[in-house]
Amino acid sequence: MPRLLNPIPDGTRQALLNTSFENLVVTWLMQDGWQVFVPMLDHGHKTDVLISDGQRYFRIQIKTVDANKGKKQEIHNMWGDCKIDYIIYFVRNGEWGYIVPAFAEVKKMLNAPEHKMFLLKRNEFLTAFHTVD
Repeated sequence: MPRLLNPIPDGTRQALLNTSFENLVVTWLMQDGWQVFVPMLDHGHKTDVLISDGQRYFRIQIKTVDANKGKKQEIHNMWGDCKIDYIIYFVRNGEWGYIVPAFAEVKKMLNAPEHKMFLLKRNEFLTAFHTVD
């Protein structure tokens, strides 16, 4: 059985974790029937995933937060003037997340009423995704 024997630097570990959440979203949305596009480089455009139903396109940013801060933590607008449609927040050390419509304010509460919580399961995610405005 293969074992990981070399230590992974902290920055690399965080990049791997972030990419794994992006890949999870891609997989779940593809299974739901969306056309999914992943930019070769999103630097400056703030788009991790682009999806389409064939007629409309939606830009998605994926972020991670710390579960120890709870669901009442503040989230900050990290995309500025870039036009994105949704932000999907995953907790790094937990089994839940939120789907959030993009907002113009500097900060909001993660558990704001218009944000949709999901458990880290495909059906939970898709149910939340289908009901977010």
